[in-house]
Amino acid sequence: MAAPVADAPAAGAPVADAPVAHAPVAAGPAGRRPVSVARGYRFELVKLVSQWRVRLLVLVCWLAPGLFVAAVSMQSTLPSDTLFGRWMHGTGWAGPLVVLGFAGSWALPLLTSLVAGDVFAAEDRLGTWRHLLVAVRSHRRIFAAKALASLTVILLLVVGLSASGIAGGLAAVGDHPLVGLDGHLLSPSAAAGHVLLAWACALAPTLALAAIGLLGSVVLGRSPMGLLLPALVALAMQLAQLLPLPVAVRLALPGYAFIAWNGLFTAPAQLAPLLIGVAVSLVWAVTATVLAYLLFVRRDFTNLTGDGSGRRALTAGLLPLAGLLAATCAVIALATPSTGSGIDQGKVQRSVATAFGHLYRMQTAQLNRPAVTEAQLRVGAACDRSDGHVAAKGAGNDWRCVVTWHLPGVQAPGTAIYQLDVTSDGRFVADGDGPKDVNGYFLVRSATGDAPNPLWQFDGTVELLHTTRKG
Repeated sequence: MAAPVADAPAAGAPVADAPVAHAPVAAGPAGRRPVSVARGYRFELVKLVSQWRVRLLVLVCWLAPGLFVAAVSMQSTLPSDTLFGRWMHGTGWAGPLVVLGFAGSWALPLLTSLVAGDVFAAEDRLGTWRHLLVAVRSHRRIFAAKALASLTVILLLVVGLSASGIAGGLAAVGDHPLVGLDGHLLSPSAAAGHVLLAWACALAPTLALAAIGLLGSVVLGRSPMGLLLPALVALAMQLAQLLPLPVAVRLALPGYAFIAWNGLFTAPAQLAPLLIGVAVSLVWAVTATVLAYLLFVRRDFTNLTGDGSGRRALTAGLLPLAGLLAATCAVIALATPSTGSGIDQGKVQRSVATAFGHLYRMQTAQLNRPAVTEAQLRVGAACDRSDGHVAAKGAGNDWRCVVTWHLPGVQAPGTAIYQLDVTSDGRFVADGDGPKDVNGYFLVRSATGDAPNPLWQFDGTVELLHTTRKG
């Protein structure tokens, strides 16, 4: 006569931790002990890695960035509209930063959707929850194992993106100094440290999107919206960054750290926005993970027709995160001194003058002219918008700056004109508008060969909070 199955729940009885905890340690005829978190983690990790989709993602992340950076670095035309793209001919450290900019906008949100956004929903689609609960006998251990396994795979993908981009850049161009966003040169060792730190800071918003993916996978079940949720949230944050939002709202978005790493490449570094962005991302990661955990351990798995979706998506998922966003905005608004867009005339003038001074000295060395110091140059900038018809603050492509400087032994100051396109996140592109022998297009001799005049076009950044320089 067949032995009775002790683990089968009575009809209508919920499968929970408490009733099963009183069962004998030996479960079923196999006499297996309850599965630990470590064993569950290994099992879930093997399940993820065995999927062809995940294997393909790992392969692409570890190969594609390096091939892309190497190929672009050897082309005559560079992606100058991308941050650090104009320096890909000069140093191998520019390529991984170009990859990081693309990854923060598109690759990392998509990766978190495909991994974290599907880790719980896959069990709903396959109908394997009952088997998994009988084997593990703990909602908590199942959640921990799945969350840790998805986090491991995401970290593997992020490391692959950064390592591949760095390897491709160094192999194609070499280990040369990197020009920062204020025109100063970073030595190869300093550039390496800043690039690695920038990628490390990008982990914080990646974790926030992964936690949102876990929450969507738990709440929405087999619905495809759970799989798309991190990508949709990231897209919404990108669109929001394009709007003229107050600086407090901009910094309160969990994806701001994907942009704030730019401040690492100025001297001194603009750390305040970066630290706020990382902290906000981590708070979002913890909050979304806790919400996903609480909803998962309270789910009734005996209802075969229910997968956790429904009105709870609004009440238990969306509303708490909306409340977190409102609270974060209020805290940042009270704690930071900047108001409005954070972009004003004084900040733009200081940023342009600083970058011009550093790049002028670089151009002087490339043209074999007598060296000058920045104290001797005494660079200044006068900037306005639309010839003074618009208030000189906020983003826009109608900024115009007149830069002045002084040379030893020359009484009359030099002048140069730049047209600026300032974006809402504080980045600007300065385009030389004369005189031609100063900021026009011509080739100069650099350490890596002929390169465009560094004063022709250059990137810069305006710190949205308080300025780190005075003057």
